[in-house]
Amino acid sequence: MFGRSKPLELNVVVLRDADVIAHGIRQALADATPEERPGLERAAALVAQAAAGSDAELRARWVHERLAAAGHEGPADSVQAIKTLRESAPGLSLLSAVQLAKDAAATS
Repeated sequence: MFGRSKPLELNVVVLRDADVIAHGIRQALADATPEERPGLERAAALVAQAAAGSDAELRARWVHERLAAAGHEGPADSVQAIKTLRESAPGLSLLSAVQLAKDAAATS
């Protein structure tokens, strides 16, 4: 009667802006001098590689970056990691932090 009628959902949104970045690089390539082309072509390849990552890989990278920035060196799904993750992202719920940490540990 007082419990939840449905399970909580993970409320994390993955934002991708690689298409906007790729468009900007393509525009720069169109006007590039011969000296600029190799660097811009390399940048275009790096953007394409980053855009190919899955949402799970992006979330795992986000978790690992937050944990590394906070100095956490243990497993991504440990209690301390979840605490550290929530401290680094104050609006993150416990449920979301646990799920993100489990997913990050699984993709490592």
